[in-house]
Formats: sequence, C-alpha cells, structure tokens
Amino acid sequence: MTEQPVRVVVAVLTYRRPDDLAAVLPQLVEQAQRVPEGFLADVLVIDNDPRAGARGQVDSFANGAAVPVAYEHEPEPGIAAARNRALDAAVDRRLLVYIDDDERPQGDWLRLLLETWVGHAAAAVVGPVVSTFAVEPSAFVTAGRFFDRRRLPTGTRVTVAATNNLLLDLDLVRAAGLRFDTTLGTVGGSDTLFTRALVRAGGRMIWCDEAVVVDVVPEERTTTSWNLRRALRSGNSWSVTALRLERGGPVQRVRLLGRGAVRIGGGAARAAWGVVSRDEGHRARGVRSVARGTGMVMGATGLLYREYKRAS
Repeated sequence: MTEQPVRVVVAVLTYRRPDDLAAVLPQLVEQAQRVPEGFLADVLVIDNDPRAGARGQVDSFANGAAVPVAYEHEPEPGIAAARNRALDAAVDRRLLVYIDDDERPQGDWLRLLLETWVGHAAAAVVGPVVSTFAVEPSAFVTAGRFFDRRRLPTGTRVTVAATNNLLLDLDLVRAAGLRFDTTLGTVGGSDTLFTRALVRAGGRMIWCDEAVVVDVVPEERTTTSWNLRRALRSGNSWSVTALRLERGGPVQRVRLLGRGAVRIGGGAARAAWGVVSRDEGHRARGVRSVARGTGMVMGATGLLYREYKRAS
C-alpha cells in the first residue's frame, strides 16, 4: 500500500489588507509547490473582516492557482478567533502553518519548516521574522532596537512563540485540547498562552533559523508612540497570560507586580543615564523598559490594554 502524504495547510490571516494579500498569495502558492517529497500542501485564507471583504479577491485568485487556495470567513473580531478558525478548517490536515498577510516568506521557507519538524519530531517549529520598512523608523525607535527580534541556532528548543511564523503538529495540538483564548482577541497574547500551554503539555517547540519571513512594516508603525504602545501591550499581555497559565492567585500577582516594578525602575534609571550621557540608545531602551514594565503591572492588577480594539 502506498503511504499517504502528510497534508499541510498554510493559513494566512488577513483583515482589510487587499494589497498585502495580493502580494503574499502568489508567494504562498509557490512555497506550497516546493514541499519535500511525502508532503502535500495547500493555502487557506482566514478573513477576519466582518464584511468578508477579501472573499471576491481570494476566489478570483484561487481560480488560476497551481495549488488549492481556500477561503474561510471569521466574522468575530480578534486574531484569536481567526486562529481558531484556521484550526477548525484544518480538521483533516496533520500540519498547520500560520503566517500574517503583511509577511513575505523567503527562500525555501516552508520546506525548511517541514524538514525541521521531521528531524526533531516537533510539536511546533518556529522561524524568525525580519522587518523591512516602508519608511525609515524614527531615530528613537532605531536606537531602541524596537524591531530587533531573536535569532537562535536551528534546533534550539523554545518555550513561547507568536503565530507569524509557526508550524503546528495538529495531532499533538488536538491531543492537548488546545484552542486560542478568544477573550484575549483585542488584548493580544493568545499565541503566547497557546504556545506556552503546548510546551507545558510536553510538546517540543523547535527553532529553525533559516525559515525566514520578512515583515513589511507600514509607516504608521515606525513612530515612537506606536512602538511604546506596543511595548506596553507586550508587557500587559505577558502578565495576563502568565496569570491564566498558572491559574494565578495573589502570590503570582505579587510576583508579576514585582517584576514589572523592577522593569520600571531599571528602565527609568537607564533612560536617565541616557539623557545625562547623551546616549540615545540607553534612553530609548530605558523608556521601552518602562513601558513594558507598566504594562506588566497593569496586567497583574487586572487592567487590560486593548491594542486591537476596532472602531467597527
């Protein structure tokens, strides 16, 4: 009997970004055509626009695509709901790969994720995200290294990941009974909670440093104010997810309050030193630490910063 191929679906999450979708879909189809022997890949678009604005665009593209391209509409606002829609749509797949609509896969991205999954018997494989900019970020943002992201040797085990470059073994995800927490849809951090829970359930999450995607950063995300709000949200969602993962009581809250306070104090001192020494890098990284620490304190006290709240 001929062994059945491992079925893979690449899910791109989108919300009212027709230009980004037009750019990334041909690249994902090309990636799906170049998977290793023994795999069969297709593409899935999860449209989180309540008005289903991407349906016509995706249907039109799918008509001439070299691999199947499916469309799923998730009207509930929030990226957590969109992530869950991808899980549900992939019910007959072994592997699910998440990518965002404003990212561009590089080289043999998908093949490398799959080969790492095979080589490490992983529950998840994570790749790096490298930013490119529509306009140069502010000098403060550049000095603060706000867009610097981790790079690790391939094969390194990690304990947390975002879904902007993530492969999941759905057999292991289903066995652990995991879903993305939709109450975090406008707060952020549902991917943090999900991946930490996967590791806690015994899943191996492995880094693949060669499986790169490029993040296309629009002008409005290069400003100082946007990046400080992002640092605040990052700290806020970290505390919120830590409390949920640990079923945190008063002791956990106090611990998170302490960690947040240390960040605020240390950041303030570093920022002050940056001002005195005229070192913009120290000043920017200090202010960034204050913002993240403030978010951590907010989360520990139950205050949620809803970065992704929509006007409509």
